[in-house]
Amino acid sequence: MAPAERAPVRSGWSLASALVASALVLAGCAGGPTEVTDASEISTGLVGTQTDAGEPTSGGTLSFATYNGVSSLDPANRQDGGATGGSEMAAIYDLLMRYNPESKEYQPQLAKSLTPNGDNTVWTLQLRDGVRFSDLTPVDAAAVRWSIDRYLEKKGTHTQVWKASVAEMSSPDPSTVVFTLKQAWDEFPVLFTTGPGMIVAPSSMASGEFAPIGAGPFTVEKFASQDELVLAANPSYWDGRPHLDKLRFPAIVNEQAKLDALHTGGIQAAYLRNAEVVHNALTAGDVGYVYTVSMGALGVVNQREGRAAADERVRKAIVAAVDPTTFTERVEGGFGMPGSDMFQPWSQWHGDVTGSGYDPEAAKKYLAEAKAGGYDGKLTYVGLNDPIAQKSALAFQSMLQAVGFTVDIVYTTSINDLVKRMYAQYDYDISYIGINVLDESPYVRMYGNLHSDSTSNVLGYKNPDMDALLGELKTAPTADERRRVLENIQTLVNETAPMAVMGAGKYFIPWSQDAHGIVPSADGIMLFGKAWLATDSAS
Repeated sequence: MAPAERAPVRSGWSLASALVASALVLAGCAGGPTEVTDASEISTGLVGTQTDAGEPTSGGTLSFATYNGVSSLDPANRQDGGATGGSEMAAIYDLLMRYNPESKEYQPQLAKSLTPNGDNTVWTLQLRDGVRFSDLTPVDAAAVRWSIDRYLEKKGTHTQVWKASVAEMSSPDPSTVVFTLKQAWDEFPVLFTTGPGMIVAPSSMASGEFAPIGAGPFTVEKFASQDELVLAANPSYWDGRPHLDKLRFPAIVNEQAKLDALHTGGIQAAYLRNAEVVHNALTAGDVGYVYTVSMGALGVVNQREGRAAADERVRKAIVAAVDPTTFTERVEGGFGMPGSDMFQPWSQWHGDVTGSGYDPEAAKKYLAEAKAGGYDGKLTYVGLNDPIAQKSALAFQSMLQAVGFTVDIVYTTSINDLVKRMYAQYDYDISYIGINVLDESPYVRMYGNLHSDSTSNVLGYKNPDMDALLGELKTAPTADERRRVLENIQTLVNETAPMAVMGAGKYFIPWSQDAHGIVPSADGIMLFGKAWLATDSAS
């Protein structure tokens, strides 16, 4: 099947990204990116210098070591960003829509088009003719609705945002799905670049147990959870058979080990999040894609009833006690993007209201007031038992104890145990995570982490003023108005201290000189439908 024309979808306001504030102009996938060696020179875009290898060749296996091995291939059963299985699942199911960071537009991918009415309250999704899942059943309106309904029933990651946004889903004909929203929202297409846009075939549940059947460029050949995922080319892919024979995702946990494997030819692509390793890769001149997120480094504070930080004075003491610059020096080799602003100057959402910042004397004052009211000064920090996470724990412990807290560190043995303790049992006082707010759509993750009704709100933060501001953020008609709302949110965060913003996150997906045609979408999800290896690697 020949590639179909893909018309961009504009969302009614300028989707300027971190790229606008950057010195780098994002180069197209077929062109020559600007060469950079310092992470501070860019925020989002393609980097490095890659030789033009001519026309694509067919064959070979491309190995991509993502952030962590996946335990499930069900989009409704896991986080679905680039660091948490998004690229793997996009390869199997495709995405209804792709976010193009070069044009800052949402573009049809598996879908033919997605268009709004005049006030962004009704969106019409048109499907491509003749597209089939890998089991050769049709990708029609009924299948799309079945997949989305299943995602919502299983409470996939973006279920609450969806239910807070979509009033009705209907299909007037087999190739059309209409979404009627509860309020105007020009960022609505972002939901189709992630879990809800990963369309699972209805036949995936034919046996009663989930089977990963999609309409993406690859099908599952081997899946060994937390070890290796191997995908084979789907010959019936709507956009033509992939150039690659296979796409492999080995589980390599250590970040430097991933970079070493890339440099020695053991893999052809890697997902890097550690600031020091990202710096090492950029310094080495590796070619790839960098993207930057707001609040990629966050000290989270559990303020539920019965915890120490239910007292606002304790929260304010914690936030004032931690220094983002000291943190990045101790934990990230000095290569992070420290700062207490929710949105730093590189972001289009940076405004005139700054974060409350590091103030140890204020921290001592707030803590003394809390202790005078009967607080014993004790906190429990919960983190993961690995070397980098231990650095984070010790940095927080040192800074907090310097102003008078007593901090006990509890290490969990696995990421699953950490998630269970924080998100299910709420058994912690402080910890360190990244919520990775995307410049193209700040509302989605801010709702998930700050709205009173969100089950993803690990903070236990409940504030009606914040809920109202998030509603305003969603419906703001212009970028300037959205920026004003975010300034008000920053003011409220300063006043109520729900969390300690430590900095932004800069992530890098480098690939080898022989790998070509890898396409970025939103949130670090990479698409491999047109990827290929130069002849020497493909043989």
